[in-house]
Amino acid sequence: MSKIFKKLSAGRIIALGFALVILIGSVLLILPCSVQDGVELDYIDSLYTSTSAVCVTGLIAVDAGDTFTPLGQFFLGMLIQVGGLGVTTVGVGIILAVGKRVNLKSRNLVREATNFGTGKGIVLFVRDIFITTLIFELFGALLSFTVFVQDYPPLRAAGISLFHSVAAFNNSGFDILGNLQNLIPYRDNIMLNLVTCGLIFFGGIGFLVIRELWTKRLNWKKLSMHAKTVLSVSGVLIVLGTILIKLSEDVTWLGAFFHSISARTAGFSTYPLGTFSNAGLLVLVVLMFIGASPGSTGGGIKTSTFLVLIQGIKSAATNKSEKAFRYAIPKETFRKATVITLLSVGVVLTGTYLMVLMEPDISFMDALFEITSAFGTVGLSTGITPGLTIGSKLLSIAVMFIGRLGPLTIASLWYFTGGERVKYPEGNIAIG
Repeated sequence: MSKIFKKLSAGRIIALGFALVILIGSVLLILPCSVQDGVELDYIDSLYTSTSAVCVTGLIAVDAGDTFTPLGQFFLGMLIQVGGLGVTTVGVGIILAVGKRVNLKSRNLVREATNFGTGKGIVLFVRDIFITTLIFELFGALLSFTVFVQDYPPLRAAGISLFHSVAAFNNSGFDILGNLQNLIPYRDNIMLNLVTCGLIFFGGIGFLVIRELWTKRLNWKKLSMHAKTVLSVSGVLIVLGTILIKLSEDVTWLGAFFHSISARTAGFSTYPLGTFSNAGLLVLVVLMFIGASPGSTGGGIKTSTFLVLIQGIKSAATNKSEKAFRYAIPKETFRKATVITLLSVGVVLTGTYLMVLMEPDISFMDALFEITSAFGTVGLSTGITPGLTIGSKLLSIAVMFIGRLGPLTIASLWYFTGGERVKYPEGNIAIG
């Protein structure tokens, strides 16, 4: 077994790790001690929920608050935590906790999963990830508690607050309030809205950027090109998203701001999206597709990919080199960004086509929204998820898995050869 493990590529090990955790989670969630008395939970819904949790999505086939016991909700929270941190990061964390030495293979796996630049300092970085996560989630839970304790007994409020903080920081839109209400009852609560948005934002910019902001004391000039890209694109998308949602829907500015941030892979909602117009849903689809940032708990094609694409298009139109923040963008980066985007578009379009085929009663926009939400590991839905057929749920499971790992990583799983042995002469082909 160890020999087989050593021969596997980093991408395959990460994919197998996520798949194993999903399967274990599906078994834990369907145990009698995890399901409330009188509630029947089919295995497909347990598998769907586990996949949604580990892929930090938040799409629900059953309501977590009405279906699972406190133990089941604890299992669900742990699956979200493992999915957000990453299976390899959690594995290395356990190795460090028991005092064992982290080998080179494990270091490379974490570097691959977190987009860490080099293998040097990876153990310290893993420790920083756990400490950062703990600080944000505990602080978020404390602030959320001040809101939930007004409506629930202290012990129940504490449980809801901790679960909500874990789900928000890991960009997973699960809630345990029951009745499929998400955060709609708290649409006007400024404290909970801002706390949730803060957790989503920091969870979505990535641990590398959080670490840089801390070590460089928020000094913009000292930040790296990556950090400036993530923060700039995130800020622009939040502002534009807020304005466009407000123009499209009859919501408050707070509601528009909340959904602009949440649509970037968190999946919480304070308004029923089934009532949104096609214009509003389209804005959310674009935000979901772009998603969060590399090395974060979110999905999508990522903010940095989006910027590189924009700069590449600008370069082609003006015949100038790609650059941003006084740095040149490598040609290979634009090529990779293009491949990721095309693969992502292919996944979304194929998934939407198959869902429309299997669910003829669902509108095209609802299907596109559902699949984009699954791919971007967002969790927002117009309300069609619980009524999907088994085939559509399996499709959604596959799309969530692809979205969490990344389409390029999935594509690389089928690469078996060691490289091309024959080189061909370059030909000419007309473009445009």
